Amino acid sequence: MCGIVGYVGKDNAKDVIVDGLKRLEYRGYDSAGIALIVDGELFTYKRQGKIRELEIELRRKPVYSNIGIGHTRWATHGKPDDINAHPHVDCSGKIALVHNGIIENYAELRRELLQKGHRFTSQTDTEVIVHLIEEELKNSSIFFKAFLRAVKKLHGSYALAVITLYQPDTIFVARKDSPLVIGLGDGENFVASDVPAFLSYTNRVIFLDDFELATVKSSGIFVFNFDGEEVEKKVVTIPWSLSQAEKAGYKHFMLKEINEQPRAVADTISGNLSWFREETELEGIDPFGFNRIQIVACGTSYHAGLIAKFYLENFVRIPVEVDYASEYRYRDPIVDEKTLVISITQSGETADTLAAMRLAKSKGARLLTVCNVIGSTATREADTVIYTYAGPEISVASTKAFTTQLTALFLFSLWIARERGTMKNEKIEGYLKHLLEVPSRIEAFLSLEREKGAVKQIALEFYRAKDALYLGRNVNYPIALEGALKLKEISYIHAEGYPAGEMKHGPIALIDEKVPVVFVATKGKVLDKVVSNIEEVKARKGRVIAVTNPGIKKVKELAEFIIEVPEVDEYLSPIVNVVPLQLFAYYIADFLGYDVDQPRNLAKSVTVE
Repeated sequence: MCGIVGYVGKDNAKDVIVDGLKRLEYRGYDSAGIALIVDGELFTYKRQGKIRELEIELRRKPVYSNIGIGHTRWATHGKPDDINAHPHVDCSGKIALVHNGIIENYAELRRELLQKGHRFTSQTDTEVIVHLIEEELKNSSIFFKAFLRAVKKLHGSYALAVITLYQPDTIFVARKDSPLVIGLGDGENFVASDVPAFLSYTNRVIFLDDFELATVKSSGIFVFNFDGEEVEKKVVTIPWSLSQAEKAGYKHFMLKEINEQPRAVADTISGNLSWFREETELEGIDPFGFNRIQIVACGTSYHAGLIAKFYLENFVRIPVEVDYASEYRYRDPIVDEKTLVISITQSGETADTLAAMRLAKSKGARLLTVCNVIGSTATREADTVIYTYAGPEISVASTKAFTTQLTALFLFSLWIARERGTMKNEKIEGYLKHLLEVPSRIEAFLSLEREKGAVKQIALEFYRAKDALYLGRNVNYPIALEGALKLKEISYIHAEGYPAGEMKHGPIALIDEKVPVVFVATKGKVLDKVVSNIEEVKARKGRVIAVTNPGIKKVKELAEFIIEVPEVDEYLSPIVNVVPLQLFAYYIADFLGYDVDQPRNLAKSVTVE
């Protein structure tokens, strides 16, 4: 959530920053602003609403500058309006600051600063930071020292970017628990909360770690720790291009990313085969070094963790717990050095997941993360990293990140089973063969859908529904949860996902002739049980939509609407079965005229608690 962009160099900073902010729109925001240094003066422009409102204001007052910072704000403290929008400026009008995160001790700092004569204009926690820097300048004429002292007084999470007339050729940045990355150009450098902001200019980046600051000039950058000591940083080359983050002719990023899943799953398989085949090591993990596994994740990634529990317990015969990361960090989990904790996160910057990882590590656990973003915080803090190769996922509602997470977790489960001897090699090779067929199965379904539009037609039938129920069993019950989540996220229709066997314990009360009930009813050991559940819904006049395989006559006889998906092994079926549910949610939201890629109140990467 929120986006930061900064630029210093040879081009017009205004254009670079606005372009970068547009590329971060997927993170969710309700206002936007920019600060520039022009001919020795500091100018700020802030507007509630979308970036286009800011652009209108900038066109009224054309300016040229070689340095600036910009921000898209998702309101936490103070309503979304022009005044609360970032950047915020100190009393002297010589310092401008943008901030992602939450300052937990802002009320205390604000009281102290008010007593010292500072004037506040906003309701935000952020504004205290710029006044705190101004106050610290009274004790030092060196801006960096004042900035460092101010930052060390902050409690909470923050990614900060500051420009000042005291040093008009430099962007000052700092980070704790909120992502910040520096892009390295030729005679120009960039600051952003996420790489796509500047990927059209450079793919060479430095990721700041917690408790690090940097000074960013057009001629170079210097990174320091909170003791003021210079730190050497590794330069990372981002392997995907800006074109991968563009819509490529699709109406929405979500639709594009749904259709990218065959390639993303195939890339995740091929990208991880080297350690699976033991051509390289899966570093940092001893397959015999733990006797239980805990999985921590949020949202869609949590659903991937639920499915991974089926994989690991069935293949490896090891107990697995799955926790929402936001709850794990407060329940005092039983963790020791014989515990493997797997975190699952698309961005690698999810605040609750990072906090859960750190808690587990403090108790002696080994950390493995499944992540899509190279160089993200989770990948730097984990002992072992398994990357997904989904490429950039721009739409807030996760699709290809989810299917690639399942792919990576399936491979890991097979690897552990082989290393620990809980599954015969022939069976492992059989599962691998089935996995290699999954991309073509997804593509076959998507091709048929593009040709015949079955899911689209069913969505047209139900897009005015007020409620929906999703049901599945065994390894596919988390797919029911995920299908319901997708519908809620982007269409704002109330939807519940349940294990089908739990229907009689409450959800059956919701069923009437107006409620669509979506069943995941593909081949597997519980298919007969699912059929019985469908019959129970039909007896109460529910309208049944069934995701099923060709040739399952009993499902087709009962369901009012059928979505056919190619048959795959039962353990791999979630990777295929979720795709029509993603499309169903997409089409309903599109028919309703909603902003599919940026649903209300949501952010792509939740970097605050």
